[in-house]
Amino acid sequence: MAHPSLRIAMVGHKRVPSREGGVEVVVGALSTRMVALGNTVTCYNRSGEHIAGAQYSGEKLHNYEGVTLKYVPTIQKKGLAALTASFFGCLRAAFGRYDIVHVHAEGPAAFCWIPRLTGKRVIVTIHGLDWQRAKWKNGFGSKFIHFGERMAVRWASEIIVLSRSMQLYFYDAYKRRTVLIPNGVPRFEAQEPEIIRQYGLARGNYILYLGRIVPEKGEHYLLEAFCQIHTDKKLIFAGGESDSADYAAQLKAKAADNDRVQFLGFVEGQQLAELYSNAYVYVLPSDVEGMPLTLMEAMSYGNCCLTSDIPECMSVMREFGMSFRKGDVADLRDKLQYLCDHAEVVKEYRMKAADFICQYHNWDTITQQTLALYRGETYQPEIAPHQVATLACLTNHHRKGI
Repeated sequence: MAHPSLRIAMVGHKRVPSREGGVEVVVGALSTRMVALGNTVTCYNRSGEHIAGAQYSGEKLHNYEGVTLKYVPTIQKKGLAALTASFFGCLRAAFGRYDIVHVHAEGPAAFCWIPRLTGKRVIVTIHGLDWQRAKWKNGFGSKFIHFGERMAVRWASEIIVLSRSMQLYFYDAYKRRTVLIPNGVPRFEAQEPEIIRQYGLARGNYILYLGRIVPEKGEHYLLEAFCQIHTDKKLIFAGGESDSADYAAQLKAKAADNDRVQFLGFVEGQQLAELYSNAYVYVLPSDVEGMPLTLMEAMSYGNCCLTSDIPECMSVMREFGMSFRKGDVADLRDKLQYLCDHAEVVKEYRMKAADFICQYHNWDTITQQTLALYRGETYQPEIAPHQVATLACLTNHHRKGI
Protein backbone atom coordinates (compact mmCIF):
# COMPACT_ATOMS: atom_id res chain seq x y z
CA MET A 1 0.00 0.00 0.00
CA ALA A 2 1.42 3.37 -1.07
CA HIS A 3 1.68 6.08 1.55
CA PRO A 4 1.29 9.82 0.97
CA SER A 5 4.52 11.76 0.67
CA LEU A 6 5.71 13.42 3.89
CA ARG A 7 7.40 16.81 4.25
CA ILE A 8 10.18 16.36 6.80
CA ALA A 9 12.57 18.78 8.52
CA MET A 10 15.76 17.55 10.22
CA VAL A 11 17.21 19.66 13.05
CA GLY A 12 20.02 19.23 15.59
CA HIS A 13 22.88 17.87 13.47
CA LYS A 14 25.95 19.90 12.51
CA ARG A 15 25.65 19.59 8.74
CA VAL A 16 24.84 17.12 5.97
CA PRO A 17 26.77 15.59 4.32
CA SER A 18 29.38 15.17 7.05
CA ARG A 19 31.21 12.70 9.25
CA GLU A 20 31.76 15.17 12.10
CA GLY A 21 29.90 12.79 14.38
CA GLY A 22 27.52 9.87 14.44
CA VAL A 23 24.45 12.12 14.40
CA GLU A 24 25.50 13.57 11.05
CA VAL A 25 25.97 10.09 9.55
CA VAL A 26 22.50 9.06 10.77
CA VAL A 27 20.74 12.18 9.50
CA GLY A 28 22.41 11.82 6.09
CA ALA A 29 21.55 8.14 5.80
CA LEU A 30 17.90 8.62 6.78
CA SER A 31 17.37 11.76 4.71
CA THR A 32 18.69 10.41 1.43
CA ARG A 33 16.71 7.18 1.77
CA MET A 34 13.51 9.03 2.68
CA VAL A 35 13.88 11.20 -0.42
CA ALA A 36 14.44 8.11 -2.56
CA LEU A 37 11.11 6.78 -1.25
CA GLY A 38 9.28 9.88 -2.50
CA ASN A 39 9.33 12.15 0.55
CA THR A 40 10.74 15.67 0.74
CA VAL A 41 13.42 16.32 3.34
CA THR A 42 15.04 19.58 4.45
CA CYS A 43 18.12 19.53 6.68
CA TYR A 44 18.79 22.67 8.72
CA ASN A 45 22.59 22.77 8.74
CA ARG A 46 24.79 24.89 10.97
CA SER A 47 26.64 27.79 9.42
CA GLY A 48 30.35 28.04 10.13
CA GLU A 49 33.31 25.72 9.95
CA HIS A 50 33.77 21.96 10.23
CA ILE A 51 34.78 20.94 13.78
CA ALA A 52 38.11 19.60 12.46
CA GLY A 53 38.96 22.92 10.80
CA ALA A 54 38.07 25.10 7.84
CA GLN A 55 40.04 22.85 5.45
CA TYR A 56 37.35 20.18 5.89
CA SER A 57 34.34 22.46 5.45
CA GLY A 58 34.10 21.92 1.71
CA GLU A 59 31.66 23.56 -0.66
CA LYS A 60 28.46 25.00 0.80
CA LEU A 61 25.85 22.78 -0.83
CA HIS A 62 22.13 23.51 -1.11
CA ASN A 63 21.12 20.06 -2.32
CA TYR A 64 22.56 16.66 -1.49
CA GLU A 65 21.15 13.61 -3.29
CA GLY A 66 17.73 15.24 -3.40
CA VAL A 67 17.82 16.54 0.19
CA THR A 68 17.33 20.31 0.53
CA LEU A 69 20.02 21.93 2.67
CA LYS A 70 19.33 25.20 4.48
CA TYR A 71 21.68 27.07 6.81
CA VAL A 72 20.82 28.70 10.11
CA PRO A 73 22.68 31.34 12.15
CA THR A 74 25.33 29.76 14.38
CA ILE A 75 27.57 31.30 17.02
CA GLN A 76 30.92 29.54 16.65
CA LYS A 77 31.81 29.17 20.32
CA LYS A 78 31.94 26.12 22.58
CA GLY A 79 28.46 25.32 23.83
CA LEU A 80 26.79 28.03 21.75
CA ALA A 81 27.01 26.49 18.28
CA ALA A 82 24.56 23.67 19.02
CA LEU A 83 22.31 25.95 21.07
CA THR A 84 21.95 28.71 18.47
CA ALA A 85 21.72 26.44 15.44
CA SER A 86 19.09 24.25 17.11
CA PHE A 87 17.01 27.24 18.20
CA PHE A 88 16.94 28.78 14.74
CA GLY A 89 16.45 25.38 13.10
CA CYS A 90 13.41 24.61 15.27
CA LEU A 91 12.08 28.13 14.75
CA ARG A 92 12.31 27.93 10.97
CA ALA A 93 10.91 24.41 10.91
CA ALA A 94 8.00 25.52 13.11
CA PHE A 95 6.86 28.02 10.49
CA GLY A 96 7.77 25.91 7.47
CA ARG A 97 5.41 23.69 5.52
CA TYR A 98 6.36 20.41 7.17
CA ASP A 99 4.42 17.41 8.40
CA ILE A 100 7.27 16.18 10.59
CA VAL A 101 10.04 17.93 12.50
CA HIS A 102 12.70 15.44 13.55
CA VAL A 103 15.05 16.79 16.24
CA HIS A 104 18.30 14.94 16.91
CA ALA A 105 20.03 14.79 20.33
CA GLU A 106 19.20 16.00 23.83
CA GLY A 107 20.59 19.54 23.63
CA PRO A 108 18.66 20.49 20.48
CA ALA A 109 15.54 18.91 22.01
CA ALA A 110 15.41 21.92 24.37
CA PHE A 111 13.61 23.71 21.53
CA CYS A 112 11.32 20.90 20.36
CA TRP A 113 8.37 22.72 21.96
CA ILE A 114 8.57 25.47 19.32
CA PRO A 115 7.35 23.36 16.35
CA ARG A 116 4.83 21.63 18.62
CA LEU A 117 3.21 24.99 19.34
CA THR A 118 2.61 25.45 15.60
CA GLY A 119 0.95 22.04 15.30
CA LYS A 120 3.83 19.99 13.91
CA ARG A 121 4.35 16.33 14.75
CA VAL A 122 7.74 16.34 16.48
CA ILE A 123 10.02 13.31 16.75
CA VAL A 124 13.10 13.46 18.97
CA THR A 125 15.93 10.95 18.66
CA ILE A 126 18.08 10.56 21.75
CA HIS A 127 21.47 9.58 20.33
CA GLY A 128 22.95 9.23 23.80
CA LEU A 129 22.67 10.63 27.31
CA ASP A 130 24.85 13.60 26.46
CA TRP A 131 25.01 14.94 30.01
CA GLN A 132 27.24 11.94 30.79
CA ARG A 133 29.93 13.21 28.44
CA ALA A 134 32.99 14.74 30.07
CA LYS A 135 32.70 18.16 28.44
CA TRP A 136 29.08 18.59 29.60
CA LYS A 137 29.27 17.16 33.12
CA ASN A 138 29.41 20.51 34.90
CA GLY A 139 28.00 24.00 34.65
CA PHE A 140 25.56 25.42 32.15
CA GLY A 141 26.12 22.70 29.55
CA SER A 142 24.96 19.93 31.88
CA LYS A 143 21.92 21.91 33.02
CA PHE A 144 20.96 22.76 29.44
CA ILE A 145 21.20 19.14 28.25
CA HIS A 146 19.13 17.92 31.20
CA PHE A 147 16.62 20.63 30.31
CA GLY A 148 16.56 19.37 26.71
CA GLU A 149 15.90 15.86 27.95
CA ARG A 150 12.94 17.05 30.03
CA MET A 151 11.59 19.07 27.09
CA ALA A 152 11.71 15.96 24.91
CA VAL A 153 9.76 14.04 27.54
CA ARG A 154 7.22 16.85 27.87
CA TRP A 155 6.75 17.94 24.25
CA ALA A 156 7.88 15.29 21.75
CA SER A 157 5.14 13.41 19.92
CA GLU A 158 7.45 10.38 19.97
CA ILE A 159 10.94 9.72 21.33
CA ILE A 160 13.29 7.37 19.50
CA VAL A 161 16.09 5.71 21.47
CA LEU A 162 18.90 3.58 20.12
CA SER A 163 19.35 0.97 22.82
CA ARG A 164 17.42 -0.97 25.42
CA SER A 165 19.41 0.69 28.19
CA MET A 166 18.22 4.14 27.07
CA GLN A 167 14.66 2.84 26.86
CA LEU A 168 14.91 1.62 30.43
CA TYR A 169 16.38 4.94 31.52
CA PHE A 170 13.43 6.96 30.20
CA TYR A 171 10.96 4.55 31.73
CA ASP A 172 12.69 4.61 35.10
CA ALA A 173 13.32 8.36 35.22
CA TYR A 174 10.13 9.68 33.60
CA LYS A 175 7.76 6.74 33.01
CA ARG A 176 7.89 7.89 29.39
CA ARG A 177 7.25 5.42 26.59
CA THR A 178 9.95 5.47 23.93
CA VAL A 179 10.47 3.66 20.64
CA LEU A 180 13.59 1.59 20.03
CA ILE A 181 14.88 2.06 16.48
CA PRO A 182 18.62 1.36 16.22
CA ASN A 183 21.03 2.94 13.77
CA GLY A 184 21.89 1.17 10.58
CA VAL A 185 25.04 0.46 8.63
CA PRO A 186 25.65 -0.35 4.95
CA ARG A 187 27.74 -3.28 3.80
CA PHE A 188 31.12 -1.84 2.89
CA GLU A 189 33.54 -3.21 0.34
CA ALA A 190 37.03 -3.81 1.69
CA GLN A 191 39.79 -1.68 0.15
CA GLU A 192 43.44 -2.47 -0.49
CA PRO A 193 45.98 -0.34 1.41
CA GLU A 194 47.19 2.38 -0.94
CA ILE A 195 46.79 5.87 0.52
CA ILE A 196 47.58 4.67 4.05
CA ARG A 197 50.96 3.30 2.95
CA GLN A 198 52.29 6.83 3.40
CA TYR A 199 51.96 6.21 7.17
CA GLY A 200 53.80 2.90 6.99
CA LEU A 201 50.53 0.96 7.26
CA ALA A 202 49.82 -2.36 5.59
CA ARG A 203 47.18 -5.03 5.98
CA GLY A 204 47.09 -6.30 9.56
CA ASN A 205 50.06 -4.33 10.92
CA TYR A 206 48.12 -1.87 13.09
CA ILE A 207 45.49 -1.63 15.82
CA LEU A 208 42.87 1.03 15.05
CA TYR A 209 40.85 3.51 17.06
CA LEU A 210 38.62 5.67 14.88
CA GLY A 211 36.36 8.34 16.34
CA ARG A 212 36.38 11.74 18.01
CA ILE A 213 39.32 12.44 20.31
CA VAL A 214 37.38 13.18 23.51
CA PRO A 215 37.78 11.87 27.09
CA GLU A 216 34.59 9.81 27.21
CA LYS A 217 35.82 7.70 24.29
CA GLY A 218 38.58 6.35 26.55
CA GLU A 219 41.56 6.79 24.25
CA HIS A 220 43.78 7.26 27.32
CA TYR A 221 42.94 3.72 28.45
CA LEU A 222 43.92 2.36 25.05
CA LEU A 223 47.18 4.28 24.89
CA GLU A 224 48.23 3.16 28.36
CA ALA A 225 47.31 -0.47 27.65
CA PHE A 226 49.07 -0.52 24.29
CA CYS A 227 52.30 0.77 25.81
CA GLN A 228 52.30 -2.30 28.10
CA ILE A 229 51.88 -5.04 25.50
CA HIS A 230 54.51 -6.87 23.45
CA THR A 231 53.81 -6.49 19.74
CA ASP A 232 55.35 -5.06 16.61
CA LYS A 233 51.99 -3.65 15.51
CA LYS A 234 51.30 0.08 15.42
CA LEU A 235 48.50 1.91 17.20
CA ILE A 236 46.56 4.36 15.05
CA PHE A 237 44.29 7.10 16.40
CA ALA A 238 42.16 8.53 13.60
CA GLY A 239 39.65 11.26 14.36
CA GLY A 240 39.14 14.95 14.91
CA GLU A 241 38.89 16.90 18.13
CA SER A 242 35.57 18.22 19.46
CA ASP A 243 36.22 21.05 21.92
CA SER A 244 38.94 18.77 23.28
CA ALA A 245 42.28 20.20 22.14
CA ASP A 246 43.79 19.95 25.65
CA TYR A 247 42.91 16.25 25.92
CA ALA A 248 44.34 15.51 22.48
CA ALA A 249 47.54 17.34 23.40
CA GLN A 250 47.86 15.25 26.57
CA LEU A 251 47.53 12.01 24.59
CA LYS A 252 50.14 13.11 22.05
CA ALA A 253 52.53 14.12 24.82
CA LYS A 254 52.21 10.70 26.47
CA ALA A 255 52.88 8.99 23.15
CA ALA A 256 55.76 11.24 22.13
CA ASP A 257 58.45 8.64 22.90
CA ASN A 258 56.65 5.74 21.22
CA ASP A 259 57.19 5.72 17.46
CA ARG A 260 54.57 2.98 17.02
CA VAL A 261 51.74 5.37 18.00
CA GLN A 262 50.38 7.71 15.32
CA PHE A 263 47.66 10.38 15.33
CA LEU A 264 46.23 10.91 11.86
CA GLY A 265 43.60 13.54 12.68
CA PHE A 266 40.22 13.68 10.95
CA VAL A 267 39.87 11.16 8.11
CA GLU A 268 37.18 10.55 5.50
CA GLY A 269 36.58 9.04 2.09
CA GLN A 270 39.07 6.54 0.66
CA GLN A 271 41.51 6.98 3.54
CA LEU A 272 38.77 6.10 6.05
CA ALA A 273 37.78 3.02 4.04
CA GLU A 274 41.37 1.80 3.83
CA LEU A 275 41.93 2.24 7.57
CA TYR A 276 38.84 0.17 8.39
CA SER A 277 39.64 -2.45 5.75
CA ASN A 278 43.17 -3.28 6.82
CA ALA A 279 43.21 -3.04 10.63
CA TYR A 280 44.26 -6.07 12.66
CA VAL A 281 41.87 -5.16 15.48
CA TYR A 282 39.50 -2.24 15.97
CA VAL A 283 39.27 -0.96 19.57
CA LEU A 284 36.51 1.19 21.08
CA PRO A 285 37.34 1.83 24.78
CA SER A 286 34.45 4.22 25.53
CA ASP A 287 33.01 5.08 28.92
CA VAL A 288 29.90 6.58 27.27
CA GLU A 289 28.14 5.82 23.97
CA GLY A 290 24.75 6.17 22.37
CA MET A 291 24.85 3.62 19.58
CA PRO A 292 28.45 3.52 18.35
CA LEU A 293 28.39 3.94 14.59
CA THR A 294 32.13 3.48 14.25
CA LEU A 295 31.81 0.06 15.89
CA MET A 296 29.06 -0.86 13.46
CA GLU A 297 31.14 0.34 10.53
CA ALA A 298 34.19 -1.56 11.75
CA MET A 299 32.13 -4.75 11.96
CA SER A 300 30.63 -4.12 8.52
CA TYR A 301 34.16 -4.01 7.12
CA GLY A 302 34.75 -7.40 8.76
CA ASN A 303 36.93 -6.33 11.66
CA CYS A 304 37.68 -8.13 14.89
CA CYS A 305 36.46 -5.64 17.49
CA LEU A 306 37.46 -5.12 21.12
CA THR A 307 35.22 -2.79 23.11
CA SER A 308 34.46 -1.73 26.66
CA ASP A 309 31.64 -3.77 28.18
CA ILE A 310 29.12 -0.92 28.43
CA PRO A 311 25.61 -2.02 27.37
CA GLU A 312 25.58 0.31 24.36
CA CYS A 313 28.59 -1.49 22.86
CA MET A 314 27.56 -4.97 23.91
CA SER A 315 24.07 -4.63 22.44
CA VAL A 316 25.67 -3.89 19.06
CA MET A 317 28.54 -6.38 19.10
CA ARG A 318 26.91 -9.21 21.07
CA GLU A 319 29.04 -12.36 20.87
CA PHE A 320 30.74 -11.29 17.61
CA GLY A 321 33.68 -9.55 19.27
CA MET A 322 35.61 -9.33 22.53
CA SER A 323 35.12 -6.95 25.46
CA PHE A 324 37.00 -5.67 28.50
CA ARG A 325 35.80 -4.14 31.75
CA LYS A 326 35.07 -0.44 31.29
CA GLY A 327 37.95 1.72 32.48
CA ASP A 328 40.12 -1.29 33.42
CA VAL A 329 43.48 -0.75 31.73
CA ALA A 330 44.88 -4.08 32.93
CA ASP A 331 41.95 -6.00 31.43
CA LEU A 332 42.23 -4.06 28.17
CA ARG A 333 45.99 -4.77 28.09
CA ASP A 334 45.42 -8.49 28.62
CA LYS A 335 42.75 -8.71 25.91
CA LEU A 336 44.91 -6.79 23.44
CA GLN A 337 47.88 -9.05 24.13
CA TYR A 338 45.69 -12.12 23.73
CA LEU A 339 44.44 -10.97 20.33
CA CYS A 340 47.95 -10.04 19.19
CA ASP A 341 49.13 -13.53 20.17
CA HIS A 342 46.17 -15.43 18.66
CA ALA A 343 45.64 -14.54 15.02
CA GLU A 344 43.26 -17.48 14.62
CA VAL A 345 40.84 -15.90 17.13
CA VAL A 346 40.99 -12.60 15.27
CA LYS A 347 40.25 -14.42 12.01
CA GLU A 348 37.24 -16.18 13.54
CA TYR A 349 35.68 -12.91 14.69
CA ARG A 350 36.38 -11.28 11.33
CA MET A 351 34.55 -14.05 9.47
CA LYS A 352 31.30 -13.50 11.38
CA ALA A 353 31.14 -9.78 12.12
CA ALA A 354 30.01 -8.32 8.79
CA ASP A 355 27.16 -10.74 8.09
CA PHE A 356 25.74 -10.26 11.56
CA ILE A 357 25.85 -6.47 11.71
CA CYS A 358 24.52 -5.93 8.18
CA GLN A 359 21.61 -8.30 8.74
CA TYR A 360 20.44 -6.77 12.00
CA HIS A 361 21.19 -3.10 11.26
CA ASN A 362 19.88 -2.61 7.74
CA TRP A 363 19.37 1.08 6.86
CA ASP A 364 16.48 0.41 4.49
CA THR A 365 14.51 -1.41 7.18
CA ILE A 366 15.32 1.27 9.75
CA THR A 367 14.19 4.01 7.37
CA GLN A 368 10.85 2.24 6.89
CA GLN A 369 10.44 1.88 10.66
CA THR A 370 11.12 5.60 11.13
CA LEU A 371 8.65 6.60 8.42
CA ALA A 372 6.02 4.38 9.99
CA LEU A 373 6.57 6.16 13.29
CA TYR A 374 6.23 9.52 11.54
CA ARG A 375 2.82 8.39 10.33
CA GLY A 376 1.85 7.16 13.79
CA GLU A 377 1.49 3.59 12.59
CA THR A 378 3.72 1.82 15.10
CA TYR A 379 4.95 2.05 18.64
CA GLN A 380 6.70 -0.13 21.19
CA PRO A 381 5.22 -0.98 24.57
CA GLU A 382 6.54 0.55 27.73
CA ILE A 383 9.44 -1.20 29.39
CA ALA A 384 8.19 -3.33 32.22
CA PRO A 385 10.24 -3.39 35.43
CA HIS A 386 11.01 -7.11 35.08
CA GLN A 387 12.95 -6.36 31.88
CA VAL A 388 15.62 -4.53 33.88
CA ALA A 389 17.05 -7.90 34.92
CA THR A 390 17.36 -8.91 31.27
CA LEU A 391 19.44 -5.85 30.51
CA ALA A 392 21.54 -6.24 33.64
CA CYS A 393 22.70 -9.68 32.61
CA LEU A 394 23.38 -8.73 28.98
CA THR A 395 26.97 -7.65 29.54
CA ASN A 396 27.90 -10.66 31.67
CA HIS A 397 26.33 -13.03 29.18
CA HIS A 398 28.37 -11.74 26.26
CA ARG A 399 31.70 -10.85 27.86
CA LYS A 400 34.58 -12.96 26.63
CA GLY A 401 37.17 -14.16 29.09
CA ILE A 402 40.62 -15.47 28.35
